[in-house]
Amino acid sequence: MSISVQNISKSYKEVQALQNISFEVNEGELFGLIGPDGAGKTTLFRLLTTLLIPNEGNATVAEYDIIKNVKEIRNAVGYMPGKFSLYQDLTIAENLEFFATIFGTTVEENYDLIEDIYVQIEPFKNRRAGALSGGMKQKLALCCALIHKPKVLFLDEPTTGVDPVSRKEFWEMLKRLKQKGITILVSTPYMDEAALCDRIALIQEGKILKIDSPENIVNSYEKAIYEVKSDTMYQLIEDLKAFPSSYSVYAFGEFVHYTDKGDLFKIENLMSYLAEKGHQNITIQKAKTSIEDVFMDL
Repeated sequence: MSISVQNISKSYKEVQALQNISFEVNEGELFGLIGPDGAGKTTLFRLLTTLLIPNEGNATVAEYDIIKNVKEIRNAVGYMPGKFSLYQDLTIAENLEFFATIFGTTVEENYDLIEDIYVQIEPFKNRRAGALSGGMKQKLALCCALIHKPKVLFLDEPTTGVDPVSRKEFWEMLKRLKQKGITILVSTPYMDEAALCDRIALIQEGKILKIDSPENIVNSYEKAIYEVKSDTMYQLIEDLKAFPSSYSVYAFGEFVHYTDKGDLFKIENLMSYLAEKGHQNITIQKAKTSIEDVFMDL
């Protein structure tokens, strides 16, 4: 087992950041921690990488205890924090060389691990890190986190603020790293990225709501979800909430996602109700359930 967490809790004075968290990550697994800002993802990462000490509970990473084996864990893991934290005044090549030296290795020794990523930024190796684009900073940070050949890789919201093309490229890189046997724990607020993980934990307000594969989580949701649209979207949300058998209503892209309490729900009844409320150009159609829908329900 690469990561084992048992009943971990952490508070900052009055704020309970994590509440009795437990889960396990298998060796070579790509495991996602999915939740909004403030859910406790970064606190959990800092605990597992020995930057914080829990108030309660215990955990092991690469079979090392997070309290007793701090030095061993720091040598065994790679950590890419959410905020770009490399040396802005050093070049790409200098940053990579520095981190290799810190871990007592060389860039050449583990180059095979970062080659697929580094070739994309190598033409700019003499450019200072502070002058790089978001996508290039992300690739450099990943190379520096990998240069000592870690057993476990922690990526804290690595694609936040990065363009869609770079996001897609990044997840393709993670799949290739997983094939090399590295265990990856990644956190993200983006629900669409959850589907790219082997298993995910949905987390909110320091509590884990559900753990399973993305497919199983979606398939476990039994209610039918409908996409609803009209000319007055704000009023539409208010009127849908007031519908007698309304179960849940929330904005979802260009539509409003609506779920009904009853098993005998008919689209025509809702259509008539909305027309009576003065809505025009009404669209109601069945929607495909997503992880975000399940998260909202939980």
